[in-house]
Amino acid sequence: QVQLVESGGAVVQAGGSRRLSCAASGRTSSSYEMGWFRQAPGRERDCVAAITWSGCSTRHADSVKGRFTISRDNAKYTVYLQMNSLKPEDTAVYYCASRNFGAAAFGSWGQGTQVTVSK
Repeated sequence: QVQLVESGGAVVQAGGSRRLSCAASGRTSSSYEMGWFRQAPGRERDCVAAITWSGCSTRHADSVKGRFTISRDNAKYTVYLQMNSLKPEDTAVYYCASRNFGAAAFGSWGQGTQVTVSK
């Protein structure tokens, strides 16, 4: 099992920036890919971005392309989500998740961190 702890959530003004961090521990060697998801009130949880620990593959949702960037620091087992040009519709609880080698879905989740973008 991989344990994940997110940090960095805050109240930010529209147009501002914020960086989220996700620290992984436990069986990190079993983790193939890390992802950031978000869930706004009354909505489903959506994938925002994902990255493999090798760095060979990164993905960003169309809604955040050009504004958000996912990155990783293998030495620290930490994944980041740099969010720029934030909009009120980015308001959500942001979750970090890990997908193991051979797994079809993300199976380990953090507790989430709240990002609120004010107008």
